[in-house]
Amino acid sequence: MISSVTKKWLFLKVASAILIPLMMWFAFNLASFYDKSYVEVATFISAQPNKLLFSLFLIFAYFFSALSISEVFEDYIENEKLKNAANKTLNIFAIVFPLIIIILIFNLNL
Repeated sequence: MISSVTKKWLFLKVASAILIPLMMWFAFNLASFYDKSYVEVATFISAQPNKLLFSLFLIFAYFFSALSISEVFEDYIENEKLKNAANKTLNIFAIVFPLIIIILIFNLNL
């Protein structure tokens, strides 16, 4: 049986491995946005493969950051009620923010 700590560690490693190519794709495209107009950037983001890649990037980035920040909570917050409240709030934000952004991206019409 795998412990929850081991699962969290595995999830962090898998998420980071998935994030590497997605971050490279995002960084390369972000650099190309420098001299583009709003319409060109919005057109790029609203193109189908880019919507999917950007959505995956957001999901894995928020998932990775939530797991990482929860580790900080585990290490530095001693009060169990406060730690649980912080983790629950963090998880809500890690679900709600990417979901809102993804909905906005998929509803972006040009």
